[in-house]
Amino acid sequence: MTSDTANPTPFPMRGVEFVVLMAALQALQALSIDIMLPALGEISSDLSVVDPNQRQLIVGVFLICTGLGSLFPGAIADRYGRRPVLLFATVAYVLSALACALVTSFPMMLAARAVSGLCTSALMVMPMTVIRDRFEGDRMASMQSLVSMTFMVVPMIAPMVGQGVMLVAGWRWIFGLIAVLGACVCAWTALRLPETLHPDYRQEIRPRVIATNMALTLRTREAAGYLFGVAFVQGAMFGYINSAQQLVAEHFGAGFFFPAVFGGMALVMASTNFVNSRIVQRFGARRVSQTALFGYILSSVLHFVLALNGETLWVFIPLMTFSMCMMSFIGSNFQSIAIQPFARTAGAAASIMSFVRMVMGSVLGALIGQAYDGTPRPILASMVIAGLTALIFVLYSERGRLFRRLNYPAGHPAAGKRP
Repeated sequence: MTSDTANPTPFPMRGVEFVVLMAALQALQALSIDIMLPALGEISSDLSVVDPNQRQLIVGVFLICTGLGSLFPGAIADRYGRRPVLLFATVAYVLSALACALVTSFPMMLAARAVSGLCTSALMVMPMTVIRDRFEGDRMASMQSLVSMTFMVVPMIAPMVGQGVMLVAGWRWIFGLIAVLGACVCAWTALRLPETLHPDYRQEIRPRVIATNMALTLRTREAAGYLFGVAFVQGAMFGYINSAQQLVAEHFGAGFFFPAVFGGMALVMASTNFVNSRIVQRFGARRVSQTALFGYILSSVLHFVLALNGETLWVFIPLMTFSMCMMSFIGSNFQSIAIQPFARTAGAAASIMSFVRMVMGSVLGALIGQAYDGTPRPILASMVIAGLTALIFVLYSERGRLFRRLNYPAGHPAAGKRP
């Protein structure tokens, strides 16, 4: 933990509460995806969707607009603080969920989901910014892993909760539940989270200043490769999420047990994040994530080869789960490595990183999902390509040298100073 220079008064939240609140804020955004996966078929039927692949747009449009919206919250938070942005985002989250519950056509649903993604993008950007305000280096990577581990509770239980709601009420009540949970997190944030932006780090709201800060993020070699690398890996993950209901529930015949399968895989991913939080400070975020990237590439190649000759659900589950675990090591560590150089402009850096990661990832995910052909082959091929592309970007950031634990001298950009 840093010395909390971002706030001269003692920080009122203990470590556990801080981790859970940051995870809850991020989880609201994930909840808008996972809880409705079992309901996609019923939603598309009620709203007269003809093409079964179009149901994926309920997820895909939300993800794309989340990425587009994430370009703005960080710059605003660098000027006015983290709390106002988070409070506005959680209120908008509640209102947009209620709008989704009241739609009467599929185009209206997509429009409501687009607005929801735009308004709630800050829920993805701000937790990363707040964590950067308070931590740095491998300690920041460890904290991000703990947040991710807690956050993974949502994918574990959300599909089962969604299916449970559908057993006693219609799919519209899923959005009602989302609104209630959003209101609870909004109240918690308002009552307990103090401002974490250092007064000396406030930035002016001027297009040139914002553009300069964001451009600086993309020009910093230590960050750029990890940013684009994680975007490609996340795109493959979104491709799986977009088509998971069709692939697992329908192609592999999991049916009613789809939420349990999806949740079980998320449980293993959560365990991986806990392991990462324990080992990253010993071995370093670079060594851990680069090793995981090679594991991800090798497992994806093996899985694709096996899928060419057909596979069962019981072959698919362990291999996909292993790849998803490698994604856990890659995701949290790549993000921490990428944002490390930007102590003074953490908000702008988090925004442009979230924008690139989410827009690239969601567009790639939508394309992968729309390529679904009734088999896992398009998803697995995309995972192989994403892993190899991410490796090229990491080699760019590291100037061709991997598995190093870097100790930067004072004043170097990656030592936490402004580049």
